[in-house]
Amino acid sequence: MSNGHIFVGEVIGTAILILFGAGVCAAVTLRYSKARASGWVVIAFGWGFGVLAGAYTAAPLSGGQLNPAVTIGIAIDTGKWGKVWVYLLGQFVGAMLGAVLAYLVYLAQFQANVRKEGTTEGTADEPVPTLGIFSTIPEIRNPVANLITEIIATVALVLPILAFGLTKGLGESGTTVLIVSLLVVGIGLSLGGPTGYAINPARDLGPRIVHTFLPIPNKGTSDWGYAWIPVAGPLIGGVLAGAIYNAAF
Repeated sequence: MSNGHIFVGEVIGTAILILFGAGVCAAVTLRYSKARASGWVVIAFGWGFGVLAGAYTAAPLSGGQLNPAVTIGIAIDTGKWGKVWVYLLGQFVGAMLGAVLAYLVYLAQFQANVRKEGTTEGTADEPVPTLGIFSTIPEIRNPVANLITEIIATVALVLPILAFGLTKGLGESGTTVLIVSLLVVGIGLSLGGPTGYAINPARDLGPRIVHTFLPIPNKGTSDWGYAWIPVAGPLIGGVLAGAIYNAAF
């Protein structure tokens, strides 16, 4: 695969991933959305479908990695690092693009996302934070615990992805991406409660940057004090998964 194909594939695939993922979070969070308050299960499946659509779309161009933690885990397994920077650049650019697209889809809802005078939902113009649509927020802010959660959840993602490569039938049937998508849903349902399961540095950092600059009314903070955890945790998890895979398989 050429650098150009890898970059374009990762941009497109990661943009689709974030469009679906941020989109489902917006659908569940924003006032005047038909899916408002539909719950965590909806969010977990929305992100899983985002992986499904993004990875299948990108696969012919780049293999559809869409995640720096996955890219690094694969590089540790194969020893091939020459194109890692192309994958990572495409993933971060794609994540920012996808966040902008999700914002545009819900533009009217973002603009109306304030509590109105005389309603039962609060006082006039009370801010409704929107960062959770774009990036992760821990339920309990404990840096050590949050970091451990992200590391373990990312190992639970990357190690099976590496092992799936040993299952000949998955590759021949073309269902590997489908299985990975279901894996992401499972991680969200089982391990996503403490931190919102970033498990992907590009997925969290790219949209957080976009959230900082978007003209969202009363959008609240972008929480840059926490931003290092959903980057460092998945990167450490990717390294550990690659090392475990090399040692055990």
